[in-house]
Amino acid sequence: MRSLAQGLAVATLFASPAFAQIGNPAGTEPDTRQSAPGIPAPHQTNAQDQLFAQQAVIGGMAEVALGKLADRKAHNRAVAEFAGVMIQDHGKANEKLASLAGSARIPLPNEPDAEHKAVHARLERLSGAQFDVAYLEAQVQDHQKTAQLLQWEINSGQDAQLQRFASETLPIVLRHLRMAQDLASQIAGQTPRELAPATTGMGHQDQPRRTR
Repeated sequence: MRSLAQGLAVATLFASPAFAQIGNPAGTEPDTRQSAPGIPAPHQTNAQDQLFAQQAVIGGMAEVALGKLADRKAHNRAVAEFAGVMIQDHGKANEKLASLAGSARIPLPNEPDAEHKAVHARLERLSGAQFDVAYLEAQVQDHQKTAQLLQWEINSGQDAQLQRFASETLPIVLRHLRMAQDLASQIAGQTPRELAPATTGMGHQDQPRRTR
């Protein structure tokens, strides 16, 4: 897990505004208007931009929803505080992305997909330390996927504003990933083995007092 984060952390150097290739000529669609030779005019999107925006907003909505769930159900104070950061950071990113997608006339979904809904439903059935472990595991996986999605947009997108959004968001997502990994390690050391979430048959248990 950490090797992926380290590799993507190196990529943030080239994802920064000083290094990112904004307005990717290699991904330009044939009918794209250009503001200069090889530079797409503003709000000219390719298929990668459109898929990126749609997938990113799905993930962002899910992060906020799961953060609110964790704020309510987390057993450990640090997990609840982490959830608060997810709500704030992903909420801001969602608003910015929705604005950029609107300017580029990219239609966006208005709710998470079935996969994220299933994760939410599974976590809803858990409580206490078991919830914390499962929530952090889901956060590590989601932030790994989001980091890869952002890097893909930086490398393959065409719309300059969406590429800048991706390059500015990637370091934040990598920070979230490190936070989730560190918390998961801490919680695993504090959690008895019998409380660790099973891969199947996870039922609801009475919630112990939150350690805040």
